[in-house]
Amino acid sequence: MAKLAIIATIKTAPGERDEYLKHLRAHVERCRANEPGTLQFEILTPHDDPDSVMLYEVYAGPEAFQVHWEGESMKQMRRDTKGMHASLSGVRSDLVEW
Repeated sequence: MAKLAIIATIKTAPGERDEYLKHLRAHVERCRANEPGTLQFEILTPHDDPDSVMLYEVYAGPEAFQVHWEGESMKQMRRDTKGMHASLSGVRSDLVEW
């Protein structure tokens, strides 16, 4: 089974990116520590958009992503950042390995 890669863009509420990033960093650390199917989870901050965050995530497969999406860390992230983000979009892809 192919690994699942996600590239996501989160648009934060104006001026909220730095605060959002604090919670996002904690979320990433929890996921890396507690979700064996979460293989990579990187945060990117676009130079030209101070209210956006991008994520690059790799999961062992679709089931591992579902565990992540429905997991306790994601629930906590949603609670902690309520009202801080305006939109979320993402692209799911198979990871082509060499």
